[in-house]
Formats: sequence, C-alpha cells, structure tokens
Amino acid sequence: MEEKFIAAWAANREKAAKLGVRMRPVEDAAAMKSAHRFLSGSRVSDGFDQLANLGRLEFSLEALAVDKRFTGLFTDEEANEALSRLLCAGYRF
Repeated sequence: MEEKFIAAWAANREKAAKLGVRMRPVEDAAAMKSAHRFLSGSRVSDGFDQLANLGRLEFSLEALAVDKRFTGLFTDEEANEALSRLLCAGYRF
C-alpha cells in the first residue's frame, strides 16, 4: 500500500506542476516520513494554498491522506488533520 501511495503522491505533484504549482520533490525513501511530518504539524503541505486557490485540492497530500485507498497508512490524528484542512479550504468530496 505504501508503494501505491508514494506513486500517487508523485503523480499528484506532477499534475500540480503542470498547473504551475511548485512543490518540493520527495524521494521515495523519505515519502512516508515526509507525509507523516506534514500531517502531524501545523503547517499545510507544499502547494496546498495554491491548489486551494485553483480549486484543485484533489492533488494535495491532504486529499490522499483521506482517500479510502490510503487511510490505513495514517493515524486517526493525521487523517483528522488532513480532513480539517480540506474542509476549512472548502474542499468538496
């Protein structure tokens, strides 16, 4: 499941880049650690605000964290933080 998540996150970063949203590259070996760090802190993930402004939050880490395919990879606290950020930004499921 981790490999699929890492691939999906990389694909979303590529899609965001095509929209002009700059996100830091994340090496596969560090992807899960980075994802957990973003979701356990108070700072939104790279590109989140830009994606929100474009109405494309489906490309955000937060959206992947609440995707039913990947929820098992995150703690309840991390998933709740991701959901809260998405809802506050007006994301529609």
